[in-house]
Amino acid sequence: MTVVLGELPGGLPRDGNELVAALLILVLGVALGIGVACLLMVVHFLRKGRLVQRLPARRRNGTGPGNGPGTGSGHRPGNGAGPGRERRPQVPLFHVPSRWLAVRSGNPNLVQAALGLHNPMPCSWEEGLSAAHDQKLFISPPIRGWVLVLGTNLPEPGEDVDRCFKFILELSRKLGAIQFFSVNRAVNHHAWISADKGSVQRAYAWAGRTVWNQGPPTKAEIELALKCYPYGEGEDRMDFGRPDPVALNTERLPLLAARWSLDPTAIDARMLRENQGIAGQLSKTKAH
Repeated sequence: MTVVLGELPGGLPRDGNELVAALLILVLGVALGIGVACLLMVVHFLRKGRLVQRLPARRRNGTGPGNGPGTGSGHRPGNGAGPGRERRPQVPLFHVPSRWLAVRSGNPNLVQAALGLHNPMPCSWEEGLSAAHDQKLFISPPIRGWVLVLGTNLPEPGEDVDRCFKFILELSRKLGAIQFFSVNRAVNHHAWISADKGSVQRAYAWAGRTVWNQGPPTKAEIELALKCYPYGEGEDRMDFGRPDPVALNTERLPLLAARWSLDPTAIDARMLRENQGIAGQLSKTKAH
């Protein structure tokens, strides 16, 4: 090639043009080959990533290996899922209810009798939750040693704290250990109360100001950094760059419920479909 270029300083001969064309075609072919190889690698890794994402879900549904009794996680004592049953992904039961009770008991009928519900009827979770929004109460089946009572007909501390106090004391005399939780996200009103055998162990209720503050803060409240003001006090927020303590209390109330007893939002509804609860009406004298 050097000889040819030397003989023709003014340009390449015909053979030289053919050689350059061949080299260009070769370079183009190599580039296309590399591009195709890269594309195949991308497709391969995408498919592999989808498989990895699907595999855990299949195993949780019981269709993959390693789902025999005693393997994996998702079964908790007393939640209606025994050894050998199909493992299913946890599905939250509902959002945070406005008010609920947690009663340390394994007998919903005993809770029903203590509340004195009118027209009690067995019902599913779905029916019970619907009733809880319709001026009725829903008593859950036992969950890990606790029975939940849900419904807007439970007393509201912000409306009448004295009636709420009497309601909880009367109920705890009959049932023993009970807890009461109330939350209103629209205005950040909230309350948490623990009583046993007719005695209040701990209570805090905030409704624009503190309306109830009884007993020393529990370890769970301290660890969750819940803010409890003295009676009749609140906080005039001057620094809006800091989080609002009242709003934080509202957000963390389910976490406190989980440490004290049960967080209703963490219950897997599909594990409780085989168990029925009780729905009924609370008498006006008890509710008010």
